[in-house]
Amino acid sequence: MTLSAEDRCAIAELISMHGHLFDGGELDRLDELFTADVVYDVTDFGQEPLTGVAAVREAALALGESNPVGHHVTNIVLTEIVDGQVHARSKGIGINADGTTGSVTYEDTITRGDQGWRISYRKVLARRAPLGGK
Repeated sequence: MTLSAEDRCAIAELISMHGHLFDGGELDRLDELFTADVVYDVTDFGQEPLTGVAAVREAALALGESNPVGHHVTNIVLTEIVDGQVHARSKGIGINADGTTGSVTYEDTITRGDQGWRISYRKVLARRAPLGGK
């Protein structure tokens, strides 16, 4: 499978939509971002992976005021896989209400379905040390 320029643009916009939906509290629209059976892997934060859109929504609501006020995604790199799937790697910057920040790497599997491109798997890796240190 060769990704067209249109596919690359659609996938980049999909990944960018994450911050807009979460920051705007539009959690009822997460099906525009994720497949129904998405696995949202937050084990790097000591949590169990979340399975399904409802679980992702509930986790965001449970965080409440601890959610970042701004999610920013940069440095999107796409790699074609097979069977209508694409691997996406991007950087995330979170801005908290108190002005502190955090950085993560998103490792996504993007799947093309009947409704277009959606994230079917996301692993969130915390960046805690420079130069790839742990």
